Amino acid sequence: MRPAGNTKLKSARVAAGYHTQQAFAEALGVGVRQVRRWESDNPPWPHPDLQQRLTHLTGQDMEALGFTIPLGRDHPSTQRRYPAVAPRSAGSHLSTVPSRSTAPMQPASVASDYASVTRSHRGLYWSVTPANLHPAVMAHADLGCALLSETAGQTRRTVATALAETWLLAGRIEFFDLREPDDAGATLLRALQAAGEADDSLIGSAVLAHTAFIPGWAGEREAAAERMVAARTYARRGSASAEFWAWLDAVEAECETRCGNTRTALHLIRHAEDTLAAGSEHPTPPWMDWFSAARLAAFKGNTEWKAGHLPQARATLLGVLDQLPDVEGKQRTVVYGDLAAVEAAAGQPEEACRYACLALDQLEITWYATGMDRIREVRRALAPHQHDQWVKDLDERLYGWATTVSALAR
Repeated sequence: MRPAGNTKLKSARVAAGYHTQQAFAEALGVGVRQVRRWESDNPPWPHPDLQQRLTHLTGQDMEALGFTIPLGRDHPSTQRRYPAVAPRSAGSHLSTVPSRSTAPMQPASVASDYASVTRSHRGLYWSVTPANLHPAVMAHADLGCALLSETAGQTRRTVATALAETWLLAGRIEFFDLREPDDAGATLLRALQAAGEADDSLIGSAVLAHTAFIPGWAGEREAAAERMVAARTYARRGSASAEFWAWLDAVEAECETRCGNTRTALHLIRHAEDTLAAGSEHPTPPWMDWFSAARLAAFKGNTEWKAGHLPQARATLLGVLDQLPDVEGKQRTVVYGDLAAVEAAAGQPEEACRYACLALDQLEITWYATGMDRIREVRRALAPHQHDQWVKDLDERLYGWATTVSALAR
């Protein structure tokens, strides 16, 4: 197998927005050959001034970037190697753990055991309250980091793959369920580094596409587009399925929609629909359980609404409700919210309030911050009707003790 090199630095470089070694070298003020040496299997220890530049550009310390501290240098330690990922401390910083410890090596069976818990968390995501599931997922990630230091070969790669999925799930909870984009960005970087340890391009692509949501939702189109280019590059390396390619189109479409480019977004969605219809010979990975034809239609309905195509958006979103299985409670909340927004834009406040209340009903079953964002957006659109009884009734539902405290805390 071809050596993977210093995947920690490679992943941190890509996550920081430097998709080529040349671009990274120019930002650091060094030659590209120097970057190649740092991304090799045995990276040399950089000079102090370059250490400062590296940590400044990537936001990580030298150990987390895959460098071995030489004896007698900055820290009193023996020579150590560090894994690509590590548990996050209670504060805002990310800590590291040694990649080799004094603990005995684990048996090969540890990889399948660890991955089975990862799969269980994947299923629990759809029904368990995010505030309860997130700590369990983070603790599982901490365990995975420890296991990396006690495994080798294929066993280590299997653990690293499951760890990448675990970090990805944690990042999705932080971004979509808890609306903590800064935490999500740091967590997704760890997921990308774990994917690099596993040399798994497809899960690396999925992580990169999720990182595009962060600038995309903030209206930063250029940054989102750069991350999508990287995601598509990794998808080509990983022989992505038609469903995976369609999802990448859908992610980019949502970013374009939030940046005000609904025409481009609708073109991407049409391309995704054609891709799904054509199919492919490559299978969709089992961990990609967040996308389907119905979810693509939900993306479409949201974009149609924001493009002002209200009759089409209404028809699309109602069709999505008919297609969604019962377990898709979180997605159902979003669809109800978008239908409420369509009716508000169409001058039907009573119907808008009805859909908003249905969304609140669903949120009482399974909390989803993205769904609550939709409802708050609808309520702002209903400001001209705030003295109508149905809007007052919505306010009674929307501003209970728990939701009011949550809104003020954000």
